[in-house]
Amino acid sequence: MNFSSFEDLLYFRPAANWDEALPVGNGRLGGMIFGIPDAELIQLNEDSLWSGGFRDRNNPKALSNLEKIRTLINEEKTTEAEKLCSDAFYGTNENQRHYQPLGDFHIWQKAQGYSDYSRGLSLKNACAWTEFTADGVKFRREIIASHADEAVIIHFSADKPGSISFTALIDGRDDNYDRNEAYDGSTILFTVSDGIPYACAATVCAKGGNSGTDANRLVCENADEAIIVIAAQSSWRTGDYVNMAVSQAKAAARKDYSLLYKRHIADYSELYDRCSLELSDDIDRSTISTEDRLKAIKEGGNDNSLVVMYFNFARYLMISGSREGTLPLNLQGIWNKDMWPAWGGKYTININTEMNYWGAEMQALPECHTPLFDHIERMREHGRVTARKMYGCRGSVCHHNTDIWGDTAPQDKWLPGTLWPMGLAWLCTHIWEHYLFTCDKEFLCDKFDAMLEAAEFFLDFLTEDNKGRLVTNPSVSPENTYFASNGRTGTLCKGPSMDSQILYTLFTGVIESAEIVKDSINVDESIILQIKTARDRLPKPEIGKYGQIMEWSEDYDEVEPGHRHISQLFALYPADIITPDSTPELAEAARATIERRLSHGGGHTGWSRAWIINMWARLFDGKRVMENINALLAHSTNINMFDMHPPFQIDGNFGGGAGIGEAVLQSCGGVIHFLPALPDEWSKGKVSGMMARGGFKVSFEWEKGRVTSARIVSIAGNPLRIRGKAEIFCNGIKTESRYENNITYAETISGGEYDIGNLV
Repeated sequence: MNFSSFEDLLYFRPAANWDEALPVGNGRLGGMIFGIPDAELIQLNEDSLWSGGFRDRNNPKALSNLEKIRTLINEEKTTEAEKLCSDAFYGTNENQRHYQPLGDFHIWQKAQGYSDYSRGLSLKNACAWTEFTADGVKFRREIIASHADEAVIIHFSADKPGSISFTALIDGRDDNYDRNEAYDGSTILFTVSDGIPYACAATVCAKGGNSGTDANRLVCENADEAIIVIAAQSSWRTGDYVNMAVSQAKAAARKDYSLLYKRHIADYSELYDRCSLELSDDIDRSTISTEDRLKAIKEGGNDNSLVVMYFNFARYLMISGSREGTLPLNLQGIWNKDMWPAWGGKYTININTEMNYWGAEMQALPECHTPLFDHIERMREHGRVTARKMYGCRGSVCHHNTDIWGDTAPQDKWLPGTLWPMGLAWLCTHIWEHYLFTCDKEFLCDKFDAMLEAAEFFLDFLTEDNKGRLVTNPSVSPENTYFASNGRTGTLCKGPSMDSQILYTLFTGVIESAEIVKDSINVDESIILQIKTARDRLPKPEIGKYGQIMEWSEDYDEVEPGHRHISQLFALYPADIITPDSTPELAEAARATIERRLSHGGGHTGWSRAWIINMWARLFDGKRVMENINALLAHSTNINMFDMHPPFQIDGNFGGGAGIGEAVLQSCGGVIHFLPALPDEWSKGKVSGMMARGGFKVSFEWEKGRVTSARIVSIAGNPLRIRGKAEIFCNGIKTESRYENNITYAETISGGEYDIGNLV
């Protein structure tokens, strides 16, 4: 029985459509590789290409109608409340700006009648490749998206000198471009002024034969080896975007491919190699196509190597789509072919954007999380305007979507989703989560005001209900509809459970952060006291008539019992308000909630299934974790491993990767818990470099479901807490510890390495 770690995604036919193509990315530039020998297509993206500039869409009628809509909601006059909402609370233009593609890059290569075909994606090297034989010559194309050289690079090689000939050009954008021409004898230039203006430059360089430009095409004839370098820049980042795109393409093209590849690997590996997961597998599937392996899962098979691949693919997508200085991952990450993508390809922040980053900290990729924090800063100023104009409140607020500009006004004219004021609050809980993993006090000092501002809004916005609790009003339970006690259906409501749970998490983060940063920055203790008082008056999770966690402040029935959102279980995951150890009765109600959803057809979308995996992991149920991982692979995964909502949404990939990690290591409340939800199928395995809250790097092995060795590195010198009874050694010397309430406690020093023995 062997360990499986990473493997290539592998295929023996070209992609038939975009959902079968393979992604590359450097955080900002992305490409989808079809792998067609004689007519290659690379669909290109750049993360800042959106449909236009910022617009103030705040409805000026909202504030004067706020108390009216609250009264209607309190009286369960749902029809009247929703009519008023459509008039006074929808954005004055319903849509924020939307994400758009860069264009299509075509390569026509002399490769008719090819054979011996294969293509794949190396997760270890972040390289997509295509191999085939034509006219007795073996050809290989490698495509990398280099963060080090800010370019997509295509390398052509063959086993016979003088065999490489091709023509290439850029088109697409529905013919909506300004320039598509030769810039000089080696470079073509493609520019667009619609939306956010940008430029894309592509340069060809060959060894042997001839290469250059012909009108708007790159050409290469009879070369031994060749590269094409593609670079792009937009006016969102620089006013000199044309010259910068050209200079970046030319600078990279002056380097030999071996150097470009070496620089790419060094940059990528520094992130990718930090963390690994291996699971035992008694079958070598390295020569079986990924497509066939997914089919085998649909037929009831098990494939531990594919689970590891899914975990690694999520890490690959994170590194490829979210790097320091880029925009955060949107609904499609950075990969999108449509001028009008599904849901605008925006940042949907009633779960999807947050899910994208669930695994970043555990997987030792905290730098990849920073684009989200940068975007919160873009949102804050607009959020202050929305808070004041719509609600007459201090602080900052955002609804269930935002865009490249940080637009915070309500998006869409869709009652189940539009008027939900919790988006910025949820995003700001990620600031606290980042601190819990990294213990980076400087970061927390810098971002404390963002959390405080999001919390401050609710000090003014919350209202008292008939039980004396503080609740949000108006709001919704994201995208769900209920039957009111008077028989009417409704979406608008007061005090949905998720809102209170998000606020409890945010308020707690602010309160605890204030203690940490108050010796470094000024903290208004009176506001912190107000937040503490408000937190104490928030509704607590309640159990309803089906034994479930109630979704609304009243025990309403859902119109759709199998709804994809299970918002009332935010308290279980990603928060840890509900746990089997601290709140066993609520944990059982959480289980009943999931089972009720699933029994009515829930989990039918990829991201929803991914969320459920994490929930089962938090309930320590390895069997259900495995069932839902296999369901995700069988029913919500394309052959290119992209998650299907459907259509494609990348959140399921990140949520699924996070869930696999949660099954083998958790650190809720700062307590390290080895193998909390281990499926029977994963009886033997190893983890290296996973991160735990409190600033701990964790590596361990297990066999027959039991940890056989473990090492923990203390990054910040915080006290170590391990679930279970254990002996702790530092440099071979047993460390003094204590054991109580099923937790082993020990002091650590920063940088100390601790071996864990006899864990029970």
